[in-house]
Amino acid sequence: MRSPVRFARLEQWLEWQQAAHPRAIDLGLERVARVLARTGWHGLRQPVITIGGTNGKGSCVAIVDSMLRAAGYRVGTFTSPHLVDYRERIRIDGEWISAESLVAAFERIADALGDDSLTFFEFNTLAALLIFETAAPDAVVLEVGLGGRLDAVNVVDADVAVVVSVGLDHMEFLGPDVESIGREKAGIFRARRPAVCGMREPPRSVVEAARSTGAVLRVRGRDFDGTERAGGRWDYRDAQGVLERLPPPALEGVAQVGNSATALAALRELSDRLPLPVEAIEHGLACVQLPGRFQRVPASGGFEWVFDVAHNPDAAAVLAANLARHRVRGRTLAVCGMLSDKDVPAVLAALKDSVDLWFAAATDGPRGLGDADLVTHAAKVGIAMTPGGTVPDAMQAAARVARPGDRVVVFGSFHTVGPALSRV
Repeated sequence: MRSPVRFARLEQWLEWQQAAHPRAIDLGLERVARVLARTGWHGLRQPVITIGGTNGKGSCVAIVDSMLRAAGYRVGTFTSPHLVDYRERIRIDGEWISAESLVAAFERIADALGDDSLTFFEFNTLAALLIFETAAPDAVVLEVGLGGRLDAVNVVDADVAVVVSVGLDHMEFLGPDVESIGREKAGIFRARRPAVCGMREPPRSVVEAARSTGAVLRVRGRDFDGTERAGGRWDYRDAQGVLERLPPPALEGVAQVGNSATALAALRELSDRLPLPVEAIEHGLACVQLPGRFQRVPASGGFEWVFDVAHNPDAAAVLAANLARHRVRGRTLAVCGMLSDKDVPAVLAALKDSVDLWFAAATDGPRGLGDADLVTHAAKVGIAMTPGGTVPDAMQAAARVARPGDRVVVFGSFHTVGPALSRV
């Protein structure tokens, strides 16, 4: 018989969970479903929105949460990974869940393991579901961790499923091309329930998955859309009507009107259960916050920090577009840190013409990439990088040569931006 697992502190639980399962990533719902059933979890009675996609899902979660809370609803959100503190992942009404609540949930999960074991992310997902059951918010927003069909979040039947985008990432788990990846991400769709796609031209596999599942597919550009106006405001339209001159989302970047339209489309599918006044939509857009997505922070030396978690080619292309849209009078310096399992050359190539001076930073963890290895990858695409050591060390190296009017872009991974944000 398995001995009961007990730790007093959250940090001890997290350390144990890192080694509790033989593989860090082990996609599949069977173990998760068995353990969740043994906890006695009774399910979620409130509306659930599950949001997946290669890029943009974090922004969509933040926008949905902001709009709902502006309307007076209590909202539970589950996101991953975190930037600075693990407790960021589970929030009620925008507030981090307490360490004590997490420890209580982990104890309940550990007692229900039986002969099963769970990955770090699976523990996290089940803890969120148990906490939401107890907290009983008015709505729950779940962010898919990896893929969709076999991700632990998919143990819940979403009332509205969202695929924001499909691009090349995690190909060793999801397949070699966009069609394969789209099929995995569309695995969160459910029969006779809305499935919202934030792409104007979704992969055929996404459309086919909706058809075979019986989901009601809503496609951006066909069933809903957001159109920018001069001056930053934008119009939204769908079958329910047109909302004119909405304020620009407080999240900066060229993709955010599209993300906002996608988030709003998902919410309007639940208008019978979660009515949303125009005033709440406008306030939610104006007040939404999400660290690490083209986040601009003034520095004392007269230059600007820009933090962005872009870590795949599509996200890097969006970052390049954002840099071009928000020009500075000086140079653009970059502190780049990436994980070893990413398409490093393609990410760097997308930003090659946007950066004047490069610094390589080492990332921590089993998938971390050393700064010297990153320099080698960069040379393959014609980029000369200076090895900078750790993320804080590389930031210091960039700050020493930055001049007033310059900007320093810190990007490449949550494992890069998280340590960076803790230093500013």
